[in-house]
Amino acid sequence: MANDAGAADERESSMPTKWLPDSANLDHLKNQTKVLLRDFRAGQMGAFQRVREFHPRFSGVPDADMPARRFVLSDAQLSIAREYGYSSWPRLKVVVSEKQYETLRLSQRDRLPDGPFKQALTLMDSGDEQRLAHHLARNPGLVHERAIFEGGNYFLNPTLLEFLPQNPTRQDSLPANALVIAEILLEAGAKDNHETLNETLLLTASGSLCRECGIQTPLLKLLCSYGADPAAGMQSALGHCEFEAARTLIECGAPLDLPTAATLGEREIVERLVKDAHQDSLQMALSLAANTNLAEIVARLISAGADPNRYNPPGGHSHCTPLHSAVASNQFATVVALAEGGANLSMEDIHHQMTPLGWAKYLKHERIVDFLKSQS
Repeated sequence: MANDAGAADERESSMPTKWLPDSANLDHLKNQTKVLLRDFRAGQMGAFQRVREFHPRFSGVPDADMPARRFVLSDAQLSIAREYGYSSWPRLKVVVSEKQYETLRLSQRDRLPDGPFKQALTLMDSGDEQRLAHHLARNPGLVHERAIFEGGNYFLNPTLLEFLPQNPTRQDSLPANALVIAEILLEAGAKDNHETLNETLLLTASGSLCRECGIQTPLLKLLCSYGADPAAGMQSALGHCEFEAARTLIECGAPLDLPTAATLGEREIVERLVKDAHQDSLQMALSLAANTNLAEIVARLISAGADPNRYNPPGGHSHCTPLHSAVASNQFATVVALAEGGANLSMEDIHHQMTPLGWAKYLKHERIVDFLKSQS
């Protein structure tokens, strides 16, 4: 487990990151599929959550409808394969049998094959404007090519522009002329790829290195000026407590909806929106607000119908519950509000099978440990 119990390392659009262990073998994976199949058929919410995220046929299916859905061994196999970041069960079997997953230990740069794409990335990282522009001119269409990374469900098929925010991080800082590098890529054709624009916006909005280097706000504004949808980065910004980025996205046109207002502490707006909020909106608001020191808003969301005993929705640290999120963020008042609002203290997270108390002990959040023990 990472030092934040796995919460803050999620920067992907929706799926939690899970890596194949060094000891991975086919027998172990086969056993995992059988366990998932058993747990799904037994009606376990954790199994429903995993299948909902990683099996396309079950995407968006609510817990109440899951038991009526046909779910067989091949479905469990596909879910397990995609949970680890591989496209299919046969592909995962090849990766494990040949130990191809060992490439995950390499840096992203080392995982790239030699060629124009890797050369362009080197020029980007060094801030070499002239040579990058010349290189892109000599290789038309390069800005639309994608690197192919397997494993982890995060940053799997990035274009060059998506590498720019360094989320995940490749080196200690961004080049001082990162905005100029971004404009070179955009004008070379990246501006015509709406998916790339939005994904780069998301990575920028949730990227701590961008903020630390002072480039997060201007890069977000630049991307929006080229057509990126400011709403595309909001959930990720809020989920990683990048509140300055979130307010920049609002400035650029992102709507101030209930999850956004709740996480930013806009109490009056929350009170206005919560009255007619859809259940999905309530759940997302609760999952995001649980990371913050906004106990009153968390309590209000629960009183309005948000369920503290559902796993967080995709994009909101979906491998755990709101109470796990509050523990990970060391938000004592929020932990109390969730417990008083009926949160089940014995629910386990999906990755580590640990209760919120287990997380608190691991993270050495002693005040929360004492409180949760007192509630047992």
